[in-house]
Amino acid sequence: MSTQTAAPAATPTRHLDLAVGGMTCAACAARVERSLGKLDGVRATVNYATERATVHYPPDLDPASLIATIERAGYTAAVRGETSPENRDARVRDLRRRLIVTAVLAVPLGNLSITLALVPSLRFPLWELVCLLLATPVVFWSAAPFHRAALRNLRHRSSSMDTLVSLGVLASYLWSAASVLIGSGGEAGYWIGFGATAPGADSVYLDVAAGVTTFLLAGRYFEARSRRGAADLLGALDALAAKDVRILRADGEVLVGIGELAAGDRFVVRPGEKIAADGTVDDGLSTVDVSAITGEPVPAGVGRGNRVIGGSINLNGRLVVRAEAVGARSQLAQMSALAERAQERKAAVQRLADRVCAVFVPVVSALAVLTLAGWLLTGNPVRDAFGAAVSVLIIACPCALGLATPTALMVGVGRGAQLGILVKGPDALEASRTVDTVVLDKTGTVTQGRMTLVEARAFGSFSSAEVLRLAAAVEASSEHPIAAAIVAGGPEVIPAAADFEALPGLGARGVVEGTAVVVGRPRLLVDGGVSVGPEVEAAVASAEADGATVVVVSVADEVAGMLVVRDEVKPSARAAVAQLHRLGLKTVLLTGDNEVTAQAVAAEVGIPEVLAGVLPSEKAAAVSALQRKGHRVAMVGDGVNDAPALATADLGLAVAEGTDLALRSADIILVRDDLSVLPDAIRLAQRTLRTIRGNLVWAFGYNVAALPLAACGLLNPLIAGAAMSLSSVLVVANSLRLRNFEPGR
Repeated sequence: MSTQTAAPAATPTRHLDLAVGGMTCAACAARVERSLGKLDGVRATVNYATERATVHYPPDLDPASLIATIERAGYTAAVRGETSPENRDARVRDLRRRLIVTAVLAVPLGNLSITLALVPSLRFPLWELVCLLLATPVVFWSAAPFHRAALRNLRHRSSSMDTLVSLGVLASYLWSAASVLIGSGGEAGYWIGFGATAPGADSVYLDVAAGVTTFLLAGRYFEARSRRGAADLLGALDALAAKDVRILRADGEVLVGIGELAAGDRFVVRPGEKIAADGTVDDGLSTVDVSAITGEPVPAGVGRGNRVIGGSINLNGRLVVRAEAVGARSQLAQMSALAERAQERKAAVQRLADRVCAVFVPVVSALAVLTLAGWLLTGNPVRDAFGAAVSVLIIACPCALGLATPTALMVGVGRGAQLGILVKGPDALEASRTVDTVVLDKTGTVTQGRMTLVEARAFGSFSSAEVLRLAAAVEASSEHPIAAAIVAGGPEVIPAAADFEALPGLGARGVVEGTAVVVGRPRLLVDGGVSVGPEVEAAVASAEADGATVVVVSVADEVAGMLVVRDEVKPSARAAVAQLHRLGLKTVLLTGDNEVTAQAVAAEVGIPEVLAGVLPSEKAAAVSALQRKGHRVAMVGDGVNDAPALATADLGLAVAEGTDLALRSADIILVRDDLSVLPDAIRLAQRTLRTIRGNLVWAFGYNVAALPLAACGLLNPLIAGAAMSLSSVLVVANSLRLRNFEPGR
């Protein structure tokens, strides 16, 4: 007989969100996670992109110990909300200042050190000291972030790209400083294939230190800006929520903070105010602008019994709403949580260089030490031994590795900007490689995102021009998008309407030139006693089956005609979808609209698959469902409701006319109002990624091949520096080929 005893596991019952500072690569986030995970009962997820840590911990653990653990690992931490976005901005500004100083000093330093080292006739007194003075602030101030990271890695017995950068910069500087301050004894320089350099050529390594620092600081600066944008996404989502709410109590309305609202409370929403929580209308009639949440251009009419979404805006009429989902349970809060969770799993192409350096750095460091020891033990002069060791560090210095991503990214981004494509960061490139499915949001992406009058039809003795003129007269007093479409499509001269009355969710009525005119849904006319015959019903049903919205016009209690408005498909949509299909990509139309409207739009542009009736909070889930089936998904959208789906997708693309939030959450922004730029964006991203990977393979292979030559003394420091520079030049030249990218090919 066997017995089995299961000890209950300690289940964390509390959680804390922390802002973590000082992380320079994905390895840093992993290190923080490991440090927190060593505490009993603690489970942590650290998001490098947004610099946030979500920690679950047992109730008997002091939260201050979590912060102390992170600080012992060499990073900073504070409870979220206690740090300001200004901290992120300050870091970006600091990197920008360091980059500017480095670039300003590196240009004259490079010209002086190389030219004067190789051409003695151009030298002036103390020229070596001038070069040294120019290089000193670059090495010890501008490159300080790399040195600090290298020291932190050393304390934790690990290494990263920062370690090799710091070693290479300091080695080239210290060797040059020793040559300048101690002197080379008047000895000739190094053999460079056709003769020996003049004495003093050792100072040429100062430009190596400055060049490495300049290029890698540029990469770090652009990376910091990208990570700041990822964090701003979550702040923008939070900004959509209402901050105050008017709770209805026995003694009247009481304005309180949103935190005091509880499920079951009744609250008042006045015209122009945001709805504070998800709930059901208890009293009142109004029209609610849901475009910021659902992306749909037509405001929804609501009345007693209708559900409303927190964050949407009440346009007219006073509403009393019973709260049902508040705080973290609201649809808007869940969208924010979805976006943050999706950010955690984003891939980054720079992590490839970090993974390479995790092995490469200790190997190179050990090889440099072994080279120095080997030369000394075999009786060679100290100068030659140190020169060989420095050659190993210089030839292995990851300047080309550091350039591989930023140069290709900058050229690719620059070419994309010329074509109306803004690539926000390398995550887009990594994702574009395996995308096989493109999900397109309907409203504002495939369609124009605004209502347009497409047909005016008359019945009986009325003319279509007369129907449109009378309807425009009534709708001129309305702010509804359908009314705006009718007025825009009407005659230049519109008569005035008296006794105007807006009927939220149904239509409007007024008196035009002494005659009663009603414009609205067929139900409005029927409720008013107007007979709507079979001919009108058939015409309305046919237009609605085609995906249009129909309003009927009655004049003096007689049906005079109908007006057909629709959110028109963009002219470029069909060609863009065809190009996507030629690239071998599957397309899916995603919308909150009904099945009939969605199928009509899909058929018009050639999209074979439709996901209709998808609620805003369900869009990210729809993308995830496709991913679970094995698809790599690119999501194209423009609304706030698209933000979680854009972040959840493997590749997010936002149209520039979309909301600021959608732009923040996307990897690629399409600037031109032309959907044909979509396949070009995917092709450019894939081409840029191939260039980056080619650069990384070349840079790493070049260094590995040259290391044995340097260790054997076949590459002196001068030639090693030139070879390292040549590797960088080749990487840049390969990146520049992206300028030849042509759209539509």
